[in-house]
Amino acid sequence: MRNEKAGALSILFVVVLLAVAVVAEAQQAKKVPRIGVLIALSPAAISARIEAFRRGLKELGYIEGKNIVIEERSAEGKADRLPGLAAELVRLPVDVIVAGGPAATGPAKAATSTIPIVMTTDSDPVASGFVASLARPGGNITGLSTLSPELSGKQLELLKEIVPKLSRVAVIGNSTEPGNAESLSTMQLAAGALATQLQFLEVRSPKDIENAVSAIKKERARALIALRNVAISTHRKRFAELVAKSRLPAMYSIREFIDAGGHMFYGANLSDSWRRAATYVDKILKGTKPADLPVEQPKKFEFIINLKAAKQIGLTIPPNVLARADKVIK
Repeated sequence: MRNEKAGALSILFVVVLLAVAVVAEAQQAKKVPRIGVLIALSPAAISARIEAFRRGLKELGYIEGKNIVIEERSAEGKADRLPGLAAELVRLPVDVIVAGGPAATGPAKAATSTIPIVMTTDSDPVASGFVASLARPGGNITGLSTLSPELSGKQLELLKEIVPKLSRVAVIGNSTEPGNAESLSTMQLAAGALATQLQFLEVRSPKDIENAVSAIKKERARALIALRNVAISTHRKRFAELVAKSRLPAMYSIREFIDAGGHMFYGANLSDSWRRAATYVDKILKGTKPADLPVEQPKKFEFIINLKAAKQIGLTIPPNVLARADKVIK
């Protein structure tokens, strides 16, 4: 009888253990990874990039609402809101933060040293202090670089080809935005070789836009290059219109300016960078540490000319330059 009771108790004990294991496994299965997406601009302003990121996740087998949740936070062009939004994502908490550009990476870094952060389009993450090196990021940040400083010299070269007698170029930027100082420094080196002077104009808020464009005319610059800048990107249509009225050939560092009436864009394909950011999220969710994931450099570059907008200001694009464009809008 004792043996029978002992046997029954043993069976009951095994059943209880199995039941606990099943419950634990079910609870684990219910835990859906949560991705925080932090952006400085409005979602509408960079909709193609966000869609590319979602497409990248889908290609890797992630279905939003089923095996992954995306928590999107946008500063709507007001960069001072980013620290609060980053802190909000940390409190949720999320498993990974995807930072949509250098303006968002800084606040995300300040908000957490433990939650992995994936950069999507950072200009120069080493110079900005986000990672120790591209090969060995260290810490909790990794992702993609756009090589913006290196590309700024090429932007000036293209402008010089289009306007051969170009001797003075205005550069619109924000010295407090990561990557701007490095881009300007590289451009100054190129300017020396091209016998061209640069005029840097600070734009930190929308109210600075009209003053900056007026200053360009006063200083008699004959063209401009717009560095990455939250203020002018948020109001890119207004900015492009003011530049067009001034009849200034303009080179932009963000693809979306072309759709707003900008003349030229040369730089990394940011939608492709966002799509590739999904692979970083996937690896991190599967256990790889950010410190062990090297920062990638761009694989796709674009040179786009808005020929229609150029003709409206009387700008003639040489045939040899047109031939090198990846896309020409007529």
